[in-house]
Amino acid sequence: MKPRGPRFPIGLDRVSPGAQAPGTTQRPQRPVHEAAADARRRSAPIGLPSGLGLDSVAVRARMVQRLRAQGLLCEPVLQALEQVPRHHFVDPALVAQAYEDTALPIGHGQTISKPSVVARMLALLFEGRSARQRGSLGRVLEIGTGSGYQAALLGVLGTQVISVERLRPLHERARTLLQPLRRANMRLVWADGCQGHPPNAPYDTVIAAAGGEALPQSWLDQMAPGARLVAPLHTRAAGGQVLMVVDRTETDWVRQVHEAVHFVPLKSGLG
Repeated sequence: MKPRGPRFPIGLDRVSPGAQAPGTTQRPQRPVHEAAADARRRSAPIGLPSGLGLDSVAVRARMVQRLRAQGLLCEPVLQALEQVPRHHFVDPALVAQAYEDTALPIGHGQTISKPSVVARMLALLFEGRSARQRGSLGRVLEIGTGSGYQAALLGVLGTQVISVERLRPLHERARTLLQPLRRANMRLVWADGCQGHPPNAPYDTVIAAAGGEALPQSWLDQMAPGARLVAPLHTRAAGGQVLMVVDRTETDWVRQVHEAVHFVPLKSGLG
């Protein structure tokens, strides 16, 4: 009998705080179309739908050129942005705006962040000690899967991605949208993001797509020594949200405040 290959790991994981996520296996990778060249293979994930010319490599390249002109110089992030099709993760009615530098609604009071903001946060993660040593983001915890776009980028940049979403409709939609990418290093979890995801801790990088008035202690506790966290945080001094960068040392957490941002509020519980 021919041995069965692994199954794709993205699944509807229901995880209560502190509980072990159920194990999953992976499906075999779908072969790349024989006519695709190496450059095309890197820039267009297998199996994603096309339309309106937005699947063109040139469209994403122009977005990357604009970000480069604005001062983004982190090459791994630029390459990931050129590879992952943002239009695949936005509402069909808004697809024409997919490569504009604007946040777009994805339903349930949530948004897909501006490309420049996503790029900035990922670049900040790459400046962390662990990422510099590894040349990748390593094991990543993402709080707020949303549409799945940032998770797709993290799948390119990290060795393993655990993405937690508290809203079940968004979790299930992200599963569907990410399915064609068939990334064996990614797991989507339906759970309370304020609890992080203890079963796979510690993490080399942590990134959040929602901000509250304090960083949950669970996020800090699940950081490995040398890890870096990037998240929006509401501060009285700034009068609004700023990007907070936290580096974990052997004995402490070192914080840096960066520019003002605007993200949806961080909430606990399942929805």
